[in-house]
Amino acid sequence: SPYGWMDKLTGFLKSVTKTIDESERMLTKNAVWVGRTIGLGVMSGDEALNYGLSGPMLRASGVAYDVRRDFPYLDYETYDFDVPVGTNGDVYDRYLVRVEELRQSVRILEQAIKRLPDGPVNVDDHRVILPPKSKAMSDMESMIHHFKQVMEGPRPPAGECYVAFESPKGEKGYYMVSDGTSKPVRWRIRPPSFLNLAA
Repeated sequence: SPYGWMDKLTGFLKSVTKTIDESERMLTKNAVWVGRTIGLGVMSGDEALNYGLSGPMLRASGVAYDVRRDFPYLDYETYDFDVPVGTNGDVYDRYLVRVEELRQSVRILEQAIKRLPDGPVNVDDHRVILPPKSKAMSDMESMIHHFKQVMEGPRPPAGECYVAFESPKGEKGYYMVSDGTSKPVRWRIRPPSFLNLAA
């Protein structure tokens, strides 16, 4: 990682935790905030599911669905974190769920920092990772790999797949159909924000 990056990340996690605490002190029990958000925009779990919601919008309605836990990827099954779930499905619950998700994100990052090994972050296989520019300009094999990756791209096997991850606003998914060439036959992105706004 770049020099000083880990120190900056550790400092950021301390400052963001302090900011979350300050925000909660200001809003969570504030009579005006509570009075204007409790009971507003109530959405049951069934309604949220029918709208196709995910992420904090769905969890605030009482549905404990989180892609990181229910369909683990990138080792999330080895991390210790809670999935915050609301009970009333109103604006106040959506606020509480998001605040707790910030805390859980800090918790996950703190665990990841402890696991981060020393050394390079990319594999040294230039058929998969672009070679450094200096190598691409001085080494013929590196130049060929660079050219092939940029011009042709990867060639996934023929078939179809859907891959999703938990983004801050909900499930973000990618559906792709391949015929074995470097250009997809069909590619569709499932963004959470469009569904959230529709609801």
